[in-house]
Amino acid sequence: MKKLRTRKHTVVLNRSVGGDAGITIILILFGLFMFLPMYYVVIQSLKPMDEMFVYPPRFYVVKPTLKNFANLFTLMSDSWVPFSRYIFNTVLISVCGTFGNLIFASMAAYALAKIKFPGRGWIFQVVVLSLMFHSTVTGITNFLIMSYLHWVDTYFALIIPAFGSTLGLYLMKQFMESSVSDAVLESARLDGASEFYTFINIAMPMVKPAWLTLIVYSFQGLWNSGASIYIQSEQLKTFNYAISQIITGGVARAGASAASTVLMMIVPITVFIITQSNIIETMATSGMKD
Repeated sequence: MKKLRTRKHTVVLNRSVGGDAGITIILILFGLFMFLPMYYVVIQSLKPMDEMFVYPPRFYVVKPTLKNFANLFTLMSDSWVPFSRYIFNTVLISVCGTFGNLIFASMAAYALAKIKFPGRGWIFQVVVLSLMFHSTVTGITNFLIMSYLHWVDTYFALIIPAFGSTLGLYLMKQFMESSVSDAVLESARLDGASEFYTFINIAMPMVKPAWLTLIVYSFQGLWNSGASIYIQSEQLKTFNYAISQIITGGVARAGASAASTVLMMIVPITVFIITQSNIIETMATSGMKD
């Protein structure tokens, strides 16, 4: 009789030791390949000007320097709008937009997944269809709406549309269908719990990986948002827009541009690292059904 393999007291039947080693090596190679652009950006930010434009490009730095970051902060201090204002705008838009997206997407997903009402299937099909349209396609329509509401050149023009992101709704709905048991919800209702109480205290804790993933995706998208057609006032523009203005300075600002790219990456990457286990769990189960 063939001896069964075990790993952490669990029987493993699907692969041999060689198969596990081969898959591990392949995953490491793919991981290094995906990490390469990030590594190159960091290396570029540490290069002096005489190394930055060497051909072929080098994936190492001979004389590392922090002068690029110093030049970036010098350019920031010379701006007629304080850079703290750009940072404040970005943080405000990212935090408020992410919070609103989480609340509205979760509530709508709960209704579509766990409350039976006429037309919910049709509504979800419209949500799925909306994922096909890029924001550029709907740009003119959205601008007309913002103009009618007198939201042009205000924070509302960037924050309120983030509340209605259909990608978050789709993600939450799929995860709630597979992870939230109807029997548990029915038990809560029989015990006298209101629908809102059931949603907040029972459904939401059960889909924690999904809403943490939604927070990461929403925050990253808003954090990296640049110039907007809805904003004309310099005082309301984002940090990414200010960085793009520095980048357009040409070759002389190439070092500062590389340094700014690193700074823009830090926050989204940090948030992703903190919540990566929940994101992986969400991606593994959001498309599954019992």
